[in-house]
Amino acid sequence: MRSSYRKEDVILLLKDITGLVEPQPTKERERLIQAGRHYCEMLPVEYVPTARYMEIYREALIHYAAPTAQAIERLAEKIIAAKGKAVVLVSLARAGIPIGVLLKRCIRKKYGVDVGHYAISIIRGRGIDRNAMRYLLAHHRPEELLFVDGWIGKGAILKELEKEIAFYDGVGADIAVVADPANVTELCGTHEDILIPSSCLNCTVSGLISRTFLRGDIIGEADYHGAVYYGGLKDADLSYEFIDAIEAEFGRGLPEEADPVSGTGIDEVREIAARYEIEDINLIKPGIGETTRVLLRRVPWKILLNEKYRDDASLAHVIRLAEEKEVPVASYPLVHYKACGIIQKLADA
Repeated sequence: MRSSYRKEDVILLLKDITGLVEPQPTKERERLIQAGRHYCEMLPVEYVPTARYMEIYREALIHYAAPTAQAIERLAEKIIAAKGKAVVLVSLARAGIPIGVLLKRCIRKKYGVDVGHYAISIIRGRGIDRNAMRYLLAHHRPEELLFVDGWIGKGAILKELEKEIAFYDGVGADIAVVADPANVTELCGTHEDILIPSSCLNCTVSGLISRTFLRGDIIGEADYHGAVYYGGLKDADLSYEFIDAIEAEFGRGLPEEADPVSGTGIDEVREIAARYEIEDINLIKPGIGETTRVLLRRVPWKILLNEKYRDDASLAHVIRLAEEKEVPVASYPLVHYKACGIIQKLADA
């Protein structure tokens, strides 16, 4: 699998399907998803950021590099305490990959060991890449593997992982994340809904690869899940600018870890569903990272912002994207999250 990542940073257990899949416009893709087609069988047209949006991203990188670095450092400490120095990081493509690279670098700097780092695909409703797991277990002991992602929204991927990993003796279903505002795992850098700057962009901060893809006519039984390499965006690639900016903040000390808010995020999501009469909670995407994804590659209906953080700099890119796409923004008494995106239910689906 081609990418702009260096081989010493990550091994991508993915099939290169560049040129084999035509990306689809957002609204057409959303209509098909809501009509029953699985999202993994299609690829979205990548959002091309406006100049103003890129200004906001760069401001976010300046202001939130330090909190992100602190959360990654704290997560690295928890990982070594839980798994030891023989841990093998297995990032969930694609949002987990830059986080895995940073964890690998942080562990090397802090503990003097060079841990293994791979990236594999897991897809809600379709499961984990069994061929990638077969490769990992042929090269590493089951207890060494640790899955890594960027953040947890509701916890859907964690549930998918728990279900899938039940097939593999000795492999833990834990997932290490930078931010867990849903309050479902202790293996996190923070329970706060912090802005991880990489969540603001798509492939240009993720090694120029697409989200993962799984469709029988292109992905054979012996293949890894697929991804596209966007080589044409090489001049816009910010993957290592992001990594270097966060890494530069390592070692500056860690603030005391804040206590999580009581309760879980999924309960709050159910309350939002009841308030807006939404039958399918998969249309509700809580947290800064998930809200950004809704705006970048789905058809948003409404964006909810935590009343206390309406003017917070961490939400500037969310507000900017909402303005560009003419999506209504409402204040809402969110408890676990700073923002929540709600996908539009398309009448013709």
